[in-house]
Amino acid sequence: MITIDNYLESHYIHRSNWLRAAVLGANDGIISIASLAIGVAAASTTREPVILAAIAGLVAGALSMAAGEYVSVSSQTDTEKADIEREARELKEMPEAELQILAQIYEKRGLKKETALLVATELTEADALAAHVRDELGINEISQARPIQAALASGAAFTSGGVLPLLVALFAPVKSTEYLLYGFTIVFLMILGAVSAKTGGSKVKKAIVRILIWGTIAMGLSAFVGYLFGVNA
Repeated sequence: MITIDNYLESHYIHRSNWLRAAVLGANDGIISIASLAIGVAAASTTREPVILAAIAGLVAGALSMAAGEYVSVSSQTDTEKADIEREARELKEMPEAELQILAQIYEKRGLKKETALLVATELTEADALAAHVRDELGINEISQARPIQAALASGAAFTSGGVLPLLVALFAPVKSTEYLLYGFTIVFLMILGAVSAKTGGSKVKKAIVRILIWGTIAMGLSAFVGYLFGVNA
């Protein structure tokens, strides 16, 4: 038997919040650590500086991602709360005007004027604030900001992504570290692009091409800087 909950859960949009944070974090982790390690490897003849740079970048990047995501999403949460409080005041001060606003929203979506007013009236009687938060402000369970969840997801995803090029740097031959880092990172990015596309229901090829282009640019520029300022460390 198909229920409304099962039907809603089948849509990809319900995954958008955590998927965005996870893909962004993992992609940033892979590219950031790989680019950093490639740049240092291109400037050094020993493994130690590469490993040190990768570990430092991994720790700093994960904490930065988590903190940045928390601050960003918290700002969104504050804005949402302020709008909800304002809407609650307006419902108390001018309920009739708010009812007309809700009816106009439904009318613009295609309902007849009488039907729109009827729907607005019934939803107002059931839960006026919830109706206005959802349909006037556009805030719902899918889009609602969750700072802690976003911060943890971003930090964990960055760490997961950053560990991959770190492992390559740990075990790759010193003379070919930057080339192996690039090769393995391309593979990691292709897998990430494919998984994220499959999870989000989008086109796999498009996701892979997009992530490869920007990853290659980042790593190429890092390697160039490393060669430009190369030292015999």
